[in-house]
Amino acid sequence: MSFDESHGSAKRPSMRTPLGRVRNLGAAHSGTTDFWRQRITGVAMTLLMIPALVIIMMLLGRNQVYAAQTLSSIPVAVILLLFIFASAWHMKIGMQVVIEDYVHNEKLKLTAIMLNNFFSVAVALASTYAILKLSSGV
Repeated sequence: MSFDESHGSAKRPSMRTPLGRVRNLGAAHSGTTDFWRQRITGVAMTLLMIPALVIIMMLLGRNQVYAAQTLSSIPVAVILLLFIFASAWHMKIGMQVVIEDYVHNEKLKLTAIMLNNFFSVAVALASTYAILKLSSGV
């Protein structure tokens, strides 16, 4: 249904060619936005992976007091939080693309995408809470 049909007026012929109407949209009709966001989060994760791994390696085998001291440093907490956000967003986009491509039942697809969004937010919030709690020493 076109915009004009949904508002009760007569349908006017489009001035755009069929190619112009679908250009840059792809099969999901959302363009390349998810593609670029996934690439950007992938680059962010790559850049943040080395410092995050160094921090995690420093915390291996240590007690909670040492972890709280390490994470109380603002740059350390910020690096880990940025890595968590980039990872959760990358995970959400990747799973959404898989769901859109391989789930053909529309109701099931919508449910799966909603659950994917909730799961990604829950992982990000739980991880953020853990980092903030450890870094504040509470």
